[in-house]
Amino acid sequence: MASFSVCVYCGSRPGELAAYADAAHHVGTFVGQQGWQLVYGGGRAGLMGIVADAALAAGATVVGVIPESLMGRELGHRGLSELHVVETMHQRKMLMAERSDAFLALPGGIGTFEELFEIWSWRQLGYHDKPLGLLNVASYYDALLAFLNSSREQGFMSAAQIDLLQVSDDPQVLLARIAEMAPRATKPNDYRRI
Repeated sequence: MASFSVCVYCGSRPGELAAYADAAHHVGTFVGQQGWQLVYGGGRAGLMGIVADAALAAGATVVGVIPESLMGRELGHRGLSELHVVETMHQRKMLMAERSDAFLALPGGIGTFEELFEIWSWRQLGYHDKPLGLLNVASYYDALLAFLNSSREQGFMSAAQIDLLQVSDDPQVLLARIAEMAPRATKPNDYRRI
């Protein structure tokens, strides 16, 4: 599946635990070893830089998408296979979605949360049919997962909506699972309707 392309959302900071950086490195390395393509936010700092550098070192094509405002702060990774500099965050997220067959969230902050929830909501609304993964490194997302379950119990989410999000603490297992779930030959997703 050499043409498989995975979009990774993750922090522009490394976080407090070495396990976060280790997981980002493992994800990037696995993507390269499989001959896949990595799509991400184009940054060179934090977990973003770690996953990109690991993927490049393992032979992956790495596509970064970054807004001009962040590139101007010299946060863009200039060593990528492709670096697309766009005007807005909306353009960034749309291009990342268009270039990807599946989505994976690693630990991160508000930007990672926003990207994950947006692509998840697009999926449940039918704007795309691509799988979503959440890598729960060192129990980082335990509290979020408990809240999501509470939301379901309170009637604001369905079990089917929650089941759209694949969760694991093992990068290789989760990546293999979402790759297997990715649609093979389907109509192009229409992100322009969003």
